Amino acid sequence: MILRLIEPKDNPIIETIIRTVLTEFGANKPGFAWQDPELSRLAGVYQGDDKCYLVAEHQGKVVGGAGIAPFQCDLPNVCELQKMYLLPETRGLGLGQTLMSDLFCRAKEMGYQHCYLETIGPMTGANFLYQKNGFQRIEERLGNSGHSACDVLYLKTL
Repeated sequence: MILRLIEPKDNPIIETIIRTVLTEFGANKPGFAWQDPELSRLAGVYQGDDKCYLVAEHQGKVVGGAGIAPFQCDLPNVCELQKMYLLPETRGLGLGQTLMSDLFCRAKEMGYQHCYLETIGPMTGANFLYQKNGFQRIEERLGNSGHSACDVLYLKTL
């Protein structure tokens, strides 16, 4: 497996992966990342010293990715784990764990103290992975991610 920063050539591949996974879980509607206007241009969106998006390649094929970016809320120095999606055939191989571990290291280097994320209950594998990595479930949204349909909220101290 190879992890690398997203490049413009990855935009259509990652967009397709995200839309495929969202459809798989019935989240291909408003209130989810499905309607995010930046899905077709993630390489440009994740430019800067305070954000990044990593692409995962497995056996020479882009199979998913995840990113971090600043998250505006009442807590200081919070990033959000964003758009973490893997193709179904690659889940359970440790790619999600590797992506998150790398992103947590980068987040700490960027000065973040907490990581926030929003997801949905039916993504049971992802929820297990988040909890395994120290995310604690919280009841109240920390800010406005634009994903009002997400029903599971997590926060992790880095």
